[in-house]
Parts: sequence; structure tokens; C-alpha cells
Amino acid sequence: MALGTNHLSNQATSVQEFIPELWSDDIIASYKQNLVLANLVSKINHKGKKGDTIHIPKPTRGSANSKVVGSPVTLNENNSSELTVVLDKHYEYSFVIEDIIAIQALDSLRRFQTDDAGYALASQVDDDLWTLAAALQGGTSYSAAVIGGDGVTVWDGSANTNTGNGTTLTDAGIREMSQLLDDANVPMQGRVLVIPPVEKNTLLGLARFTEQAFVGEVGAGNSIRNGKIGDIYGMEVYVSTNCPTVAADDTTTNYRVGMMFHKDAFVLAEQMGVRTQSTYVQEYLGDLFTSDMIYGIAELRDDAGVAFFVPQ
Repeated sequence: MALGTNHLSNQATSVQEFIPELWSDDIIASYKQNLVLANLVSKINHKGKKGDTIHIPKPTRGSANSKVVGSPVTLNENNSSELTVVLDKHYEYSFVIEDIIAIQALDSLRRFQTDDAGYALASQVDDDLWTLAAALQGGTSYSAAVIGGDGVTVWDGSANTNTGNGTTLTDAGIREMSQLLDDANVPMQGRVLVIPPVEKNTLLGLARFTEQAFVGEVGAGNSIRNGKIGDIYGMEVYVSTNCPTVAADDTTTNYRVGMMFHKDAFVLAEQMGVRTQSTYVQEYLGDLFTSDMIYGIAELRDDAGVAFFVPQ
């Protein structure tokens, strides 16, 4: 016997009370950015020590002098100065899980919040380190930055009728920036190239990169874990989605900033690593969770790095 149309449609609604709704214990969160700078700069471990400023001596190198027979030796003067790292950055991430939420919500809520706390603090450190790029090579606000196309022409946001002059990274541009560091006696070992994702596609089209790119797949060499995608001219290449975006003078044409630098260009001094605490707050009838850290950053060697601009 054929069933009527009304019978089928009524059944679809009449049994709804018997069909449970299921909630997944998994969560959907925004993707994390590749944060690479903190692992590429010099670090000072100041954990557990007192004080709010670290003084780092900066002695001036002396010179060899010709010894004249019968004359005293020529004394080198000690013109050492110092660099100060101010431990003035204290950031925190806090949230409250009230009792009713703790009882009724999925366990994944707390896992997400604690994971997000660590990521938020790591993002803040990465953001702070990127601000130092604007002062490389004696510049201010990227006034000494170059364009990726040739590695020589100074970035100018007012060029081309205020649309800026940043150009795509090229082999010649990489070599010119490398020579800039060579001329400043910056060691080859410890140099890195950090690029925005848009330039990864460019590098994969450069023969010099693809000929030398050997990306590790296990341990510390795993590019998925650390953002490293290969090597070029002896420098490790990292992709960071956190590279700053800077607008040209027209305020609508955007460029991304990359860097070629040695680890001694910047320093990250941690006085307190990420600390997580929790306490019960009766006022809210819930648990208050807080993660925080204390650190300072500074530019160590002004000539040990160069920032460059590429189209977004």
C-alpha cells in the first residue's frame, strides 16, 4: 500500500522529540599565525632575578698599530658604551569560568582558553619584536628600509603618486641585502630571512632557492612546526604570517614587511616566562585563570639587519 504524502511529512515533525541533538567536544577556533621571531633573536634569561633594567657593555674594537723601533707602543683607548634593556613589558590574559559553566560546558572550553592564553602572549612578544625592524640601519619608521626588488632603493610611501614603491623580492635583491650585512662584518652563521606568505610563492620560483632548499621533515627541522621552508645563500628562510602591514601615503595601498637579519640584531630578555595561576573568586562563583609574563626587548646591533617592503 502506498503511503500518502501527508503521512510522510507529518512523521518528519512528529518524532523530533525523540531525536537528540549532539554537541561535539571539538571546537573551531581561528587559525594561529606563524610566530617565528622569538626563536630567531638573541635571548637573555633573567628569570628569578631582581631589577628592571639590564646593562649590556658595548666595547669599541681597537686597532693594530705599527711598532716603531725605540718608541713606546700605541695604546688603544677604551671607548666602551652600554646598551640597556628595560624590562617594562608585563602582559596578561585572564578569564573566568563560572561554576554553572564549569558544570555544564564541555571540557574543551577550558583547554581552548588555556591554549589561547599562551598563543596571545606569544603573539604579543612577536609583535613587539617586529616593531624593532622599523629602526634598523639607523632609520625611524622604516626610513632606512629598502624594496625587495633590488635591495637598494629606499622604501618611499609617497612614490608613484603616493602608492609606494615596494616591489617583489628577487634574487638580486636578496644578494644586495646580504652584501649590506657583509659590509658591516655581520657573520653569515646566524643570519635568517623572514618573509610574508606572499613571498613564499616568489621564492619557489627562484632557481637559487629551489636548488638549495632542503626542508627537514622530523624533529626541529620540521617546517610545519617552526615555519622554516628552506635555505638560500646560507640563510635559513622562514615564513611568518605576522609580518607587519604598512600602508603607502594614499592609506589604501598596503605592503608587507620582511627582514634579513642576524640573531644579534635584537635581544629578548625574559624576567618571567609564561606563568599560569588560578584562584576561586566567590564574587563571581567561578575560577579566575590568569597567564602573564614579564620581558624586555632592544635592538643590539643596528647594522645587523635590514627591513624590506614587498607588495601585499
